[in-house]
This record gives sequence, structure tokens and C-alpha cells, in this order.
Amino acid sequence: MKHSKRLTTNNKIEQFMTILRAACNLKHWRRSCPCSHWVKEAETTDMAESSIKKLASTLLDAITDKDPLVQEQVCSALCCLGEVRPVETLRTCEEYLRQHDKLAHPYRAAVLRAMERVLSSCASELDKDTASTIILLASSEMTKTKVQDLVWDWQQAASGVLVAVGRQFISKVMEELLRRLHPGTLPHCAVLHTLASLSVANAFGVVPFLPSVLSSLLPVLGMAKQDTVRVAFCSALQRFSEGALEYLANLDRAPDPTVRKDAFAADIFSAYDVLFHQWLQSREAKLRLAVVEALGPMSHLLPSERLEEQLPKLLPGILALYKKHSETFYLSKSLGQILEAAVSVGSRTLETQLDALLAALHSQICVPVESSSPLVMSNQKEVLRCFTVLACSLPDRLLAFLLPRLDTSNERTRVGTLQVVRHVINSAAAQMEDKKPFILSSMRLPLLDTNGKVKRAVVQVISAMAHHGYLEQPGGEVMIEYIVQQCALPPEQEPEKPGPSSKDPKADSVRAVSVRTLYLVSTTVDRMSHVLWPYLLQFLTPVRFTRALTPLCRSLVHLAQKRQEAGADAFLIQYDAHASLPSPYAVTARLLVVSSSPYLGDGRGVAALRLLSVLHPNVHPLLGQHWETTVPLLLGYLDEHTEETLPQEEWEEKLLMFLRDTLVIVSDNTWICQLSLELCRQLPCYDEAPQEKNFLYKCIGTTLGAASSKEVVRKHLQELLETARYQEEAEREGLACCFGICAISHLEDTLAQLEDFVRSEVFRKSIGILNIFKDRSENEVEKVKSALVLCYGHVAARAPQELVLAKVESDILRNICQHFNTKVLGVKVETKDPALKLCLVQSVCMVSRAICSSTQAGSFHFTRKAELVAQMMEFIRAEPLDSLRTPIRKKAMLTCTYLVSVEPPLDEQAQADVIRGCLHSVMALLPEPKEEDGGCQKSLYLETLHALEGLLTSLLQRNMTPQGLQIMIEHLSPWIKSPRGHERVRALGLSALLLRHFLEQLRVSALVPFHNLGLLVGLFSPRCADLWPATRQEAVDCVYSLLYLQLGYEGFSRDYRDDVVERLLTLKDGLAHPDPTILFHTCHSIGQIIAKRLPPDQLISLLLTMFEALGDPEKNCSRAATVMINCLLQERGGVLQEKVPEIVSVLRTKLQEAQGEHVLPAAQHSVYLLATQHCAAVVSSLLGSPLPLDSHTSMLWRALAVEPRLAAQVLGLLLEKMGRDVPFKESRAFLLGRTPDRVATLLPLSATCALFEVLSTPAAGPAVLELYPQLFVALLLRVSCTVGVQLPRNLQAQERRGASPALAARNLEPCSSAVDTLRAVLLRSGSEDVAQRMDLEGGWELLRTSAGHEEGATRLARAMAEHAGPRLPLVLKTLACTHSSAYENQRVTTTAFLAELLNSNVANDLMLLDSLLESLAARQKDTCTSVRRLVLRGLANLASGCPDKVRAHGPQLLTAMIGGLDDGDNPHSPVALEAMLGLARLVHLVEAWDLRSGLLHVAIRIRPFFDSEKMEFRTASICLFGHLNKVCHGDCEDVFLEQVVGGLAPLLLHLQDPQAAVASACRFALRMCGPNLACEELSAAFQKHLQEGRALHFGEFLNTTCKHLMHHFPDLLGRLLTTCLFYFKSSWEDVRAAAPLFTGEQHPLPRPHAARQPCLMPALHRVPGAARGAQAAAAGGPGSAHFGAPDPAEGPGPRGADQGC
Repeated sequence: MKHSKRLTTNNKIEQFMTILRAACNLKHWRRSCPCSHWVKEAETTDMAESSIKKLASTLLDAITDKDPLVQEQVCSALCCLGEVRPVETLRTCEEYLRQHDKLAHPYRAAVLRAMERVLSSCASELDKDTASTIILLASSEMTKTKVQDLVWDWQQAASGVLVAVGRQFISKVMEELLRRLHPGTLPHCAVLHTLASLSVANAFGVVPFLPSVLSSLLPVLGMAKQDTVRVAFCSALQRFSEGALEYLANLDRAPDPTVRKDAFAADIFSAYDVLFHQWLQSREAKLRLAVVEALGPMSHLLPSERLEEQLPKLLPGILALYKKHSETFYLSKSLGQILEAAVSVGSRTLETQLDALLAALHSQICVPVESSSPLVMSNQKEVLRCFTVLACSLPDRLLAFLLPRLDTSNERTRVGTLQVVRHVINSAAAQMEDKKPFILSSMRLPLLDTNGKVKRAVVQVISAMAHHGYLEQPGGEVMIEYIVQQCALPPEQEPEKPGPSSKDPKADSVRAVSVRTLYLVSTTVDRMSHVLWPYLLQFLTPVRFTRALTPLCRSLVHLAQKRQEAGADAFLIQYDAHASLPSPYAVTARLLVVSSSPYLGDGRGVAALRLLSVLHPNVHPLLGQHWETTVPLLLGYLDEHTEETLPQEEWEEKLLMFLRDTLVIVSDNTWICQLSLELCRQLPCYDEAPQEKNFLYKCIGTTLGAASSKEVVRKHLQELLETARYQEEAEREGLACCFGICAISHLEDTLAQLEDFVRSEVFRKSIGILNIFKDRSENEVEKVKSALVLCYGHVAARAPQELVLAKVESDILRNICQHFNTKVLGVKVETKDPALKLCLVQSVCMVSRAICSSTQAGSFHFTRKAELVAQMMEFIRAEPLDSLRTPIRKKAMLTCTYLVSVEPPLDEQAQADVIRGCLHSVMALLPEPKEEDGGCQKSLYLETLHALEGLLTSLLQRNMTPQGLQIMIEHLSPWIKSPRGHERVRALGLSALLLRHFLEQLRVSALVPFHNLGLLVGLFSPRCADLWPATRQEAVDCVYSLLYLQLGYEGFSRDYRDDVVERLLTLKDGLAHPDPTILFHTCHSIGQIIAKRLPPDQLISLLLTMFEALGDPEKNCSRAATVMINCLLQERGGVLQEKVPEIVSVLRTKLQEAQGEHVLPAAQHSVYLLATQHCAAVVSSLLGSPLPLDSHTSMLWRALAVEPRLAAQVLGLLLEKMGRDVPFKESRAFLLGRTPDRVATLLPLSATCALFEVLSTPAAGPAVLELYPQLFVALLLRVSCTVGVQLPRNLQAQERRGASPALAARNLEPCSSAVDTLRAVLLRSGSEDVAQRMDLEGGWELLRTSAGHEEGATRLARAMAEHAGPRLPLVLKTLACTHSSAYENQRVTTTAFLAELLNSNVANDLMLLDSLLESLAARQKDTCTSVRRLVLRGLANLASGCPDKVRAHGPQLLTAMIGGLDDGDNPHSPVALEAMLGLARLVHLVEAWDLRSGLLHVAIRIRPFFDSEKMEFRTASICLFGHLNKVCHGDCEDVFLEQVVGGLAPLLLHLQDPQAAVASACRFALRMCGPNLACEELSAAFQKHLQEGRALHFGEFLNTTCKHLMHHFPDLLGRLLTTCLFYFKSSWEDVRAAAPLFTGEQHPLPRPHAARQPCLMPALHRVPGAARGAQAAAAGGPGSAHFGAPDPAEGPGPRGADQGC
């Protein structure tokens, strides 16, 4: 809801803004067109009157919206519309209010306010009728409510409309208002308010009506009882009086100039009487203030005598109200008006009331002014106005009241009084002219007040005094000095709280007010010029006025310029007449020294130099031209800088040069000596300003250097040594600078004076042996020695070079070392004072620099060089690494920089120690301090770093060879790889600096290789992605310099610019970007540039160095290294074939070491890039990885599968590797008689593992599909030949120990790895269903085991046939050549696979039947039993796979099966078993004729298996016998009948076989035999009792069967009994028990039934003789396994058969 409401509001506002813009545009168009044109256009414009009215009505309808924003926009739109068409708009508004009489008053008020705004700007365009209508409307709206129901907002809006119309139509408005005034009746408050407003808005129009108005209002004043009505009357009377006063004050412009005050006096007095005597006594504060506010202007209209009469009551009455009201502004305002009226009539009553008046007014002026209360400030202004009135009339009485109050100690009283005094001085100057001495003398105590507010008030009073001639009186100098003292106030004494009218606290501080006052008095008050000049000069030199120097100098400059304009005589100072003024030497020294800190004290340097330039005639007459030329240059230099950017040393040097030139121009030894004396005298003045005192020492040295008197020089130097404050560091430095500058001209004297001081009593006293053990004395002595050591250093640095070398070791260094090392009882004691250490380092540095800068440095042999270098390194090592407290480190490195350049050179070990020590001292420091941590710390850090840079550059300069560069970078290398960012930044910055220096100084005379380019580029380039932006920039600069160095060594000139290398500079912007994507893209571009410009022989060293960077603790750098490595391999990998093994080996090693997760993907990409160019080499290198494969190597293999073409190439190579070597080797067991162990060979095993990793990558899918047949067959063969194969011993040990976490979690066992890889092929080729089917059936586990391998291959074939049939043709084509494999397991596996394919109709659907049959037929004679068995199974599978094809291949199938029955000599050959099973499946499908030829042989061959020990053989033979019975109907019945009869007894007895499968087979066979016995009863009994699933009661069944046999086949009983006898010795208990039972059931049948037996015997006689013999043999009884009978193939013989019969 809120959201929809907000949308509605916004839509409304947008609509009104559109109207507003349209109205504004129309308004602008109207104003820009001539009037005649506008009138003419108005007739045709779209914005006609009706349109305006409609638009205004629309806006007015919207004004009732509840949203204030919408109301405001409606009013704005109405006003804009009114400015365009005021009449139409106003009429529309009037009609709207008239028609909507019930409109709520807030909305009516809004419309009226809009009308008022239109009238305020366009009232002149109204016609009289419209004005009359509006007046009537406004009058009606204004008076609709009664007084008690006053709605002020509404009435005020209507009143405003009347006032706006009254400015143009005053008569009509006054007529309407007078009409509302009814005699004897209180007028409406709104009418009174309107009359009051009109009196102010249009005084000239209303005042003529005032008599009439007053005559109507005064009679009813007494009737006003409500305070609101009384307040309205008071306001009206106040405005009437103000309007009348304005009218009377401007009679020259009034319409009736004859009007006089008397016209209103009587009426006003009548009103006054009611207001003062009645209403003023009211308890309502608001009414009392309204009465007082009205009395003020009314008092001017009272008759003079009446006013004089009323003052004794009026003034006390007003004053009494001060105690009743907190807001006293209106009281003070009215009081001021009454006092003015009283003074104007010459009232004498004021004198009698003066004391009370002054006391009340003084208490008001002493009220503290709060900035948040504007009425209080206004009240103070009105009170001061009252004081002005009194000062002009009664000045003596006023001062007698005020001046004693200046002596009080109360802050408020004194501040208030001072404000009144200042105001009176300014506003009543004439009256105060003869009172000046009194006023000046009264300021004595206020000048001593320390309160800030009092001081500020005093300064303001002094400012007023200066403008009115007070300071020219005796005692005025005290006031000037007071101002100067306040200008010198320190900042801490300034008030913390801001003034009442100031936003900036400092702007109202005492010092700020004083500075402004001094400058204004000096520049704007002409009469003060002779007072301030040259009086202000005496404030320049005293130390206490130092902070006032800037305003003093500015004022003096202005005064001096005015004096110069007056003439030379007026400007030149008569020092004799002004004994208190400082000498020109003192002024010159003071101004020059303070200019050394030009920005202190609000820029006193500029002010001092300008004053110095102006004063040149008073300093020396020869200096004018020079100073007028030089000083502007110095000022211009300051304008170019700020306090932060000004180089202090350079500025001081300019000032010293200015001084030197001045001394040269003067060339007066007396003047120079006098100046030097004054400079020395001012030294104590700067004890609290060390920097300025330091500069003062330099000025003294410069002045002494210009002096020609050696005695003066030595005297001053001696005094300086004796009086120096050695405990202050700046003073020691300044003293040393003084001696150094002096030594430029007086070297011998300077050195002599230093030695004299050492030998003097002053120095000896300090270093006595007794004092050496006192801490304080020792510290003082150390400071003296520090200063002396430093003096010697500065002397060496500044003295003429041609004189220094002769004195370096003999005088300077000897004394330096003597002061540094102290002997106590003959033992050398080294100082611990850091200041002395620092001075020693500085001095040695200056001495070394002086030697280096000498023209004779090349021939100078510095014998103490090694000693000094060792000493400096000792200082450096002693510095703490956690902070940078002193500049010793910096100075010592600077010293070493100069020392290494001096002969003799340092040896290599010493040089290495210097580099290592200095690097460790700086690099290990904490991060660079920030500005807010202290500018000095940051500056010291930068200077220390620059010192280190200079030292390293100097060392490199002495060995400008690639080897020298390599040495320097090797020292920096640990810091470049530091885990701390700030150390890397420093190291890279130094490296970039050294490389730039090396490049700038490179001079190649012959083309030589830059042999370490690759190492250096490899070190720096990964840093292009450092986390620290500064490091990245520096790294790019390093690579940039290195590539140009290579170009230089290739023979290119130094100014040659290579477009490729120059691109590095444009890439720096990308490195500044925090986005990692942009950052590493830039790194890739940098790698491309490096690849293009790197020589081939440097490529491998670069790569190996970058491989080291993979383990960088800075992850970003490690990532950058990976990016650049891959870029290099992509761009230049073609030349790396011979290095592939090395690269792959290093990659594998680094992967194991590196921790970053980014390294592995990058290494994968690297291997991929290498493989795209050298696939065979990469594959061979990776195959050399140890087994088991660790996870990193596995990922590298997987990287080779990301691109299909490469993946296919890799897979092909791996297949080749897998088939190149034998799959295993046989190892003869240690114990004789054991079968040899098969141990897997490594290459095929590694290739298999690698294949698995490659195949595990989803991207390898297309390549797998391309090589699917080869992969499937090769891995199937690999699985088959690794079943039962062991791992090599070393890998077995690893397996027992357990794989490390880094190794791939996968079984390394040869067969398992092959199975996993085969499964991966299926998954990756889209045969997920095959793999899933194998998972569900446990096929993969079967494939892994020797016992289940064959079944596993079968299930794999079944799954392939079901889910991957279309791929089988190519697979079979590839398998075709495996029948001749030398490995038996491979032949078995492939045969099982092919055999199972015939079990599916896919063989026929894909037209693979013939090829499969041919392939199996080719394996029938295989030497392996399993192969022959599987061939038969495959042929038999045709019955279920392609049953319709069995008949066509019947002879072939039967021949194979029958041949299988006779396979080998083993009576229980699995081939025979498979043949029986196969025949059972085929007999139903072959042609009867094909079966007939082999039927008898099959029956005879399987008969011995009925009683086989092996259940499978019994079951298979009996089932086959049943199937033969089932198919032997018709022509073959007779042939098979004998076999049925011979098998009847074994089948019946084996119904009790302990194996259920055998018993079930017997049931089936007997059911099948029944129809062939030609006995329906017996067949029915078999069908009844032997149904599957039905419980069999063997005895009952046997009884029934025997009955039928005896009844129908009595002739066979003998044979049956004979056969049963053989089973009496059966090994199966149940069968053995069944035999007697069967025998007992058989008994002779009566002969009469013989005629009913079936014709069984004739059928038997029809069987050929041979067949009968065979049948008899077969029917002889059970096998020898149970009864000791002959071989089953022979049978018991004919005799047994005959006996049976």
C-alpha cells in the first residue's frame, strides 16, 4: 500500500511539474516578445482564456490532495500560471472558493496564499472589477470566523491577499476595511492585523485614513477584554505609529505634505493612556511585551508636555520589566525609542532617571552573548544604542559611571564596560574629545587582565582609540606595545570556544584580532604613521615578540613605503635620537635568520625579506640595487613552494648566497666584523629554535669567511667552541657547519683553532681521568667530542679540494679517530654514545666524499679504507631491525658508497659481506612508515633506502659484466621471494634500479651472449602478479631492462626501441588493476613478449626458474608463473623436444612440493601444450612415472584428454605401449614343484593405469568413440591375460605399506586395473548401460577372478549385445585375429565373449552370424579344453539367439556337438558335458533327418553318464536323454526304443538320487519316454506322478509302474531285474535302497494276460543287429564307478543282456 501510494504521489507531482514547466516556458516566451506581438499572439494561442481556466481548475481540484508535496507543487504551478495569466488565474481561484463554500480551511488557506503570491508580482495588471471582487472575497474569508474561533493560518492568508491588493488599490481596500469597523463594536482581529500590515506596506496610502481609523478604534479600546484582541490592538497601534513616523519623515514624497504630528497626538495619547495604565499591568507576558513594543514608536507622537509628564512613570515602568522578562530585546528597543523621543524634546527628567537607567542598561550589556540566540545579540545592539543617546546628552555622567567599573575584576562587568567604552568612543567622538586622558588612564588595569575575552575587548577599544587620536596622547605607546604583545601570543593561549559571530575559532582569537588591528591601524589610520614609525622597529629583536614578527614586518613595510613616498629624510632613521631602536646590524641579522624558516608565524620569511629590502638605505647605502634585484627572486622562490615542498637546504643556501653577495658588495672589514659580532650576540636568542640557530651558525661561518682579520676569526671560533651548547644535536651540527664554511677561506686557522681547543684548559678539564667514570660527565664529554669530530668532517667536505688530500690522513682522520677512541689506563675503549657514532659516520662520509670528488682521487691510495669499511659495517649490524631510530645506518651506507670507490678495491669476500650486511639491515626493517606515523620517520626511511641504492650501484659499477649483475641479483633473490610484501617491494625496487643502471652504462664491444638472461627473467617475471601493486610495477621494469640488455648484447644500439619490448610499458596499467582476470591476462601478454624476445638457448633455464616459482609462498606470483610457463610453452614449445623428459620430471616434482590449488590445473595445461607439440615424448615421459600413480601424475594424464584429437593420439600411443611388451613374466618358485608365479611387466601396467586416467576425463569421449574397437579389444585381452597375475615385488611392498595420501586411491592389481580401465572405456563411450548391467550382475568382480572370469566375459558379451549392439561389428572385426593368440587366457576370454553373442538375436540382426560361426569353428581344434568347451556353448547358444537359423546349420552344429562327446580321454571331460547341454538345446530345432544319423551314437555315448559321480554329468545326460525321447517320434522310434528300454531302470532308480536336479531330470526323461513305450497306462502314470513341483511317493509310484510293466511288458522283467542288481552296490544310499524295492515290486504275471501286452518285442527285433548289440551293451547296467563294472563305453556285454531277458 505504501509503495502504491508513493507511486501515486510521484505521478501527481510529475504531472504538476509538467504544468509548471509549461507555464514557465509560456511566461518566458511572453516576456521575450514585444507587448503588441504578445497581444496579437494571445488571440490565437492555444493557451486561451478557457484553457487557462480549465488548467487552473484542474490544479485547484488537486489542491485537496492529502500529500503535502502534492499541495506544494499545485501551489507552485498556480503561481507560475498566475504570472502568465494573472487575471484569469485569480478569477478562477475566486470562483473556486466561492463555489466550494464547504472546502476545509487548510485548503482555502493554500489557495489564498497562491493568490497572494500572484498579486505580489502582478497586482498592477489587475483591473478595478477584478480587484473589487478579490477584495470582497478576501474580506469575507478573513472575517468568516469569530474571534474565539480564530483560525490564524486562514485569516492571515486572506489578510495577505488584502495587503497585496492594497499596495495598488489602497482606497478600495481601506473602504472595505473601514466598512468592517462598526462603531461601538470590537473589530475583528484579522481586520486590525490587516490595517497594521497595510500601514507598513503602504504608509503613504494608509496614514491619511488614520484619523478615521483611530476615531473608530479608540472608543472601543476599553471593551477589549481578551488578551489576543489587546495584542492585536497593540500591534496595530505600533504599526500605525511607525507608518505615521515614516510619513512625517518623508513629507517631501508624501501625497499630503500638510500632515503634522499634532494630527495624531491626541488620539495617540488616549491610546497611550489605556496601554500604559491598564494593559501594561496585565499578568500576560505576551501582552506586556506587545504594549512595550507599541509604546516605543508611540512616544514620538505624544505631545512634548505629555511626554515630559509621563517620563517619570514611563521609564521606571519599562525598567521594571527587565526583571520580569528573559527576552529583553523589545524592552531595550522601546526604551531606546523613548530615550530618543525624550532627548528630542529636551527632557530634563532624564537626569533624575539616569542612575537607574545606566544601572539597568549596564546589567543588560554585561549579559553574555550566545551565538544561538539572535535576540540577545539584537538586545545588546539596542542597549548600546541607548548608551549612545545618553553619551550624546550626558557624557560626563556616563563616563563617571563607566570608568570606575573598568577597575573591577569581574570578567562580565569589565568586558561589558569595555564594549560600551568602545561604542561611546566611536559613536560620540565629539563629546569624548576632551575626555581622552581620562579614558586612557582608566585602561591601566584592563591592560593587565589575562582573561581572553577581556583582552579581545581591550584590543577593540585600542582600535577605536587609534581611529580617534587617543594613541597620540601620552601613554599611547603602552597601548601599541599591548597590541604587539597580543600579536605574539602563543597558539595555546588562544580561546578554544568560538566567538558569537564567527565560524572559525581562530578568527576571533585575541591574537587574530590583535594582528588585524595592528595592520589596520598601520595602513588605514594616517594619523598613526608618525606614532608607529620607527617605534615598531624596537619590537623586532626581543625574543618575546618573535611570534609578532609577521604582523610587525607587514606594518613596518607599509609604514616605510609611506615614509619613502614622503621623502628620504623622513625615511632615514636617526638612531641617535632613538636610543631604544636596534642597530642596523641587529635588524639585518634578525630578519635574515628568521627568513630561514619562511613559513612559520604566518609566513614571516616573506614579511622579513620585504622589510629587509625596504630598509636597505638604513642598513648600508651600497645594498640598494642588489637587494632590490635579489629579494624579489627569493620571494618568487617562496611563492613557487609551500611549507611541505620547500627544500630547506636549498632555501638556506640561497639565503647564504644572498649574505655572501651582500658581504662582497659591502667589502668593509669593520662592517663585516660588526655584523659577525651581532650574529654571535644573537645566538642565545635562538635556544628554543634549533633550526634557525643552526642557520645562524652558518651565517656566522659565512661572515667569518668573508672577514680578512685572522685574529677576529680565531677569536670568534674560540668563543663559539667555548659557549656552544653541545648537548643539542642541532647546535653541534650548526657549529660544525660554521667551521666548515669558515674553512673555505681559513683552512689552516680553522684546523689550528680546533687543535688549540683540544689542548685548552676548558677541554682538558672535561676529560680528566676522574670524570671519565661519571655518567653525566662522560655524556657531556662525548657530546663535545661529537661536535669536534663533526667539525673535522665539515672542514674536509667544504675546504678547497686541492688542500684536503694532503691533510686527510695526517690531520683530519687522525683527530677524528683520536676523539672516537678513548684510552683508559692504556686500554682502548670504544664509545657507546650514538651521537658520537653518528658524528663519526658523518665525518668519515664527508671525508670519503671529499676524496672521491678530488681531481687527484685516482692516484690517491687510501690506506685506512678497509679499516673504515669494517667499522661502518659494524655500525650497520649493530642497528636494530625492528625500527629506524637513527640515521647511523643511512650515513654508514653512504660512507661505504664513497669508500668502495676509493683505491684500493675491496676483495670479493669483503664486498659480499658489505652487500649482505647492508641488505639485511634495510630489507628486514618494518614496513615503510606512513605520513601520519611521522614525516621524519618516512623521510629517514626513504633516505636510508636511497643510500642502499647508491651503495649497490657503486659496487655494480666496479664489475659491469653479466656475472657482476648476477652476483648482485643473487644477493637480492632471497628478499625478492620473501613472504613479506614490504621486503619484496624493496628488493624489486633495488633490482629495477640496478638493471636500469646496468643498461645505461652498458658498453658492448663484441657480440657476447647474455648467458643468465633466462634465470633473471624467470626470477622477476612471476612478480608481475604480486599482491603489492608497487612490486608488480617494479617487476615489469626489471623485465623491460633485461630484454633491452639482451638486445644490447645482440648488437643493438642503446637508443634502439623495440616495438615488442615497448609494449611492456603499456601493460603496466593492467597490472595496477585489482581484478585478477585483468591482472593475469596482463601476465599472459608479458609472457608473450618474453617468448618473442628470449633466445632459444635461454628458454629451458627460464622455464626451470619459473618452475621453481610454482612453490612461491605468494600465491599470486605462483599463478603468474603458471600463466607465463604455459604462454612460453605455447609460443616456443616446438624447440623443446629434447627437454620434454626434464620438463615433465620437474613438473611432477614441483606438483608434489607446491601447495596452491592453482598449480595443478596450470601444470595440466603445460603438459597439454607440450603434448600438442611432442605427444610421443610426453607420453613416454609420463609412463616413466613410478607406480602407483600419485594424484598429480594422474591429473597430468587427464590433461592429455582435454582435446579430442590429442586424446586420440595419446590413446593410440598408450595402446601401442600396452601391447609392445609381454603382459607378464613367469618367475620360478623357490620351492620345487610349485607352479611358476606370473609377475606383471611394468610398461603395460603403467600404460593401463595411464589409460584409465585419460579415460576418466569427460573430454576424452570423442577420442574413445573413435578408437572404441581397439580400446575395447585391447583392454579385454589385457584383462584376460592379467587374471591371477601378481604385482612386481617392489609394488607389492608398497601395496602392503599402504599408499600415501598423495597417491591415487585406486587398486594397482593388474587385472583390477585393466577391468577398471575397460569399465572406463564403456562409460566414456556412452555405454553406461553396459557398465551398469555389469555392476548389477557382479560381472566386473567375476572378470577379476580366475574362477569367475569366464562367466564375467559371458556377462560382458550379454550386456554388450543387449545395450551396445551397433558397436559389435567393429569389435568382432578387431577380435578376429585373437584366435591365434599365444596366451590361452586371451583365447578363452574371447571365445566366451563370442559364444555369448550367439545367445542373442543381435548376431542375426547385425548379420554377424556367419562370421561368429566361422570364428568359433576355427577354435574347435584349440588345444585348450576351455576354448573347445566354450565353442560348443557358443554353437548351442544359437538355439536361443537365432533358433530359426539352427535348421540351416544343423549338420554343422550336430557334428560339433557329437564330436564334443568324444573329446579327449577324460571320461568327465567338460567338453562332453557342454556337448550334452548343447545337444539338449539343439535337438528340437534341427532337422529330424540330420538327427537320425547320429541319434543312436549320442544315446549310446551319453548312457554311461547316467551313473556318473558328477551331478552335472548325470543331470545333463538324463536331460539330453529326455530331449532325445521327445524328438524321437515317427521314423526314429524303432531305432531309439532299445535305448529307452535300457535306460528305464536307471531312470526309475535315480528318481531317488540325492541331487534334486538329477531327480528332476529323471522325471522329465521318464515323462518323455512314456510315449515311446507304446503303453498309454504307463505313459499316463508317468505324466501323473512325475509332474514338476508335485511331491512323489516313490513306493506308490514304483508299485504302479511295476504293475504296468508286469502287465504289459512281462518279457522285459528279466532285463529290468538284472539292471537293478547292479544298483544294489550304488554309492548313493537312496538309490541303493530303491533298487531292492524296485526288484520286490516285480513278480510273474498270469499267462492269460499275455495276449494283451504291446508289440514291444517285434519292435526290438526290427532293430538291426549291430544296433541291438550296441543297445545291449548300453543297457548292461550302471557304470563301473558304482559297481566295479567294465568301462561304461563297453557295457556289461551281451551275456548280461541275455540273462536279463
